Amino acid sequence: MKLIKSTIALAVGLVTSSALANDTITIEDIPKIQSVGQTAVDPEGELVAFTRSVPRELYIDANGTNYSELYVVDDKGVERPFITGKVSVRSIQWSADGDFIYFLTKKKTDKFTSLYRIAANGGESQKVLSLNGTSISSYKLNPNGKQVAILAMPAKDKTEKELKKLGFMAEVYELGLKNKQLHLVDLVQSEKALKPAAVEIEGYVSDINFSDEGDKLLVKTQPTALIDDKYMKSQWHVMDVASQKITTSFKTEGKLGAAEFSYEGDYVAILGAEDKHDPATGRLYLGNAKTGEIEEWIPNFMGHIGDFEWANRRNTLNFVANVGAESFVGQIKVGSNKYKKIVKEGKLIASNLSVSDSDKTIVLRGNTDTHPNEVFMLRGKKTKRLSDSNDWLNDKRFAKQENISFKARDGVEIGGVLIYPLDYQEGKRYPLIMAVHGGPESHDKDGWLTSYSDPGQMGAARGYAVFYPNYRGSTGKGVDYSKLGQGDYAGKEFDDLVDMKNHLVEMGLVDSKRVGITGGSYGGYASAWGATKLTEHFAASVMFVGVTNQLSKFGTTDISNEMYLVHARSYPWEKWQWYLERSPIYWAGQSETPLLIMHGKDDPRVHPAQSMELYRYMKVQGKDVRLIYYPGEGHGNRKVAAQYDYSIRLMRWMDNYLIDGKKTMPTYEIDHAANLKAAKEAKK
Repeated sequence: MKLIKSTIALAVGLVTSSALANDTITIEDIPKIQSVGQTAVDPEGELVAFTRSVPRELYIDANGTNYSELYVVDDKGVERPFITGKVSVRSIQWSADGDFIYFLTKKKTDKFTSLYRIAANGGESQKVLSLNGTSISSYKLNPNGKQVAILAMPAKDKTEKELKKLGFMAEVYELGLKNKQLHLVDLVQSEKALKPAAVEIEGYVSDINFSDEGDKLLVKTQPTALIDDKYMKSQWHVMDVASQKITTSFKTEGKLGAAEFSYEGDYVAILGAEDKHDPATGRLYLGNAKTGEIEEWIPNFMGHIGDFEWANRRNTLNFVANVGAESFVGQIKVGSNKYKKIVKEGKLIASNLSVSDSDKTIVLRGNTDTHPNEVFMLRGKKTKRLSDSNDWLNDKRFAKQENISFKARDGVEIGGVLIYPLDYQEGKRYPLIMAVHGGPESHDKDGWLTSYSDPGQMGAARGYAVFYPNYRGSTGKGVDYSKLGQGDYAGKEFDDLVDMKNHLVEMGLVDSKRVGITGGSYGGYASAWGATKLTEHFAASVMFVGVTNQLSKFGTTDISNEMYLVHARSYPWEKWQWYLERSPIYWAGQSETPLLIMHGKDDPRVHPAQSMELYRYMKVQGKDVRLIYYPGEGHGNRKVAAQYDYSIRLMRWMDNYLIDGKKTMPTYEIDHAANLKAAKEAKK
């Protein structure tokens, strides 16, 4: 593997003295980074089942997303591989007795994704059941061990398939959409694909969760399959399993996340929004399972709740909270608004809680500034890392990373995560890459920040300072802060980026003439804005799946209602000129910043035409601009080949202008054919 990577690096022509050194992170390292996906502790609290995301091998494996393997690790950190190789395992759950691990996958012999299980002590996996003519989207095991709730789309009609072959494929936009359905079936092995009747529930069912007794089921619905409905019109209900009737509905407003019964089924914890204008699901609610009444459990919380899991023997909720760029794990009891921290900030960035039956063991997924997500176990006051997905990272040197904050020009607190150049020397000024997060209802955390589209430690190893700005409108600081950018597209939120750049210059760290900006989605919008309206502040820009025309964006996205409610707070026809002037295309003529644009060709969120518009506006006016489309990719690249290609182009663009100081665009060609040949030779 190392030989293949080195040979490819030489063929691409990216190798420098630092790239050849084994102690720094390079572009060639990024496509081999593995990470933990899901974690699930067994009932006894001794074993943890987890999935590991494994990238495909460049120039060797067929195009596709990462493989997902199944492992089990004990409380001493001893791992056992259960299902590995070219597989895709997801949605792992332990049986109530701890004898089996259930999961979803699609084997070569399967037409559709099916439910499987494997014994806790290993062996061959067994198919439990499948549905006729359709895949299982998700499932939940009834704690009674006798039943499983399944979500699946209706099977396609044979006549529909036949007509498609004959060319009758007209699509009526946003009409005739099919709803995902709920099925309750016996948990017994069946060689024959099942055709269970769907539970009669109005709308599209998107999520489910059993009570501990198995007599009630939480059911999440939305009016239609539209993404806008998922974001803004979802609702949780309580269903009686025996009668299959809805008994209670919770009246929430705005975005809606997970929900879970307390151990006796009297209460329901719900992750939701403060109101319909709250851009993120970060409020924790406590609902009465009988009456449907809800109350905010931690009022005025100056952060965002990310995940939770009830204790199994008392009315105590374990939760993960994101505050600023840090996270903590807390506990709160029913009847109180006060919580205690059981894992304090600064230890790790936590998510994906799982609790043993005794409540003595809590398992979570966590990352730090030196490793991506791994399995962690919490017992008492001790937090222990159990997995090591990338032991080669232990031999790498990491640049200093810290969370910083300061005041914007109008006094609002802003900040972000700063990675210093590797081998930083005080008094020396460095080029800067500002990597702007999307959303904007999101935020960058002081953990693992290196990926195909985020330079992170790889950029630091090449001599860059890399900054991840949490500008106003970011999450992690409460609802009011996350609303600060609403109704002000590209206004003070992007002025913050200039203030952040100036702060880093005033620190003596950054060369003001060598600053690049990049980001995806809303971060792509920021990058386009930086290359046009704010062109005097940025020497290079790389825009990914970004917004360039706020007028046409509204008419071509799948989240127009969400845009109105939590971003724009107005419609384009109410102020045409304002929307136009908040669009990068309007300012393209004044651009002096070389712009590289990259976009997934099948993006449903930000239409690929957004990239073409800015490309055309700049090219016709003689600006330095280049457009790269990725066929088969959507709102972000999910396949390793497209990710690798993106990384090369991103860093080549930044190096060309910020390190090499060139005035002309770098070559657009990448000799993938030579890399393919090199990979084949290395395999011999």
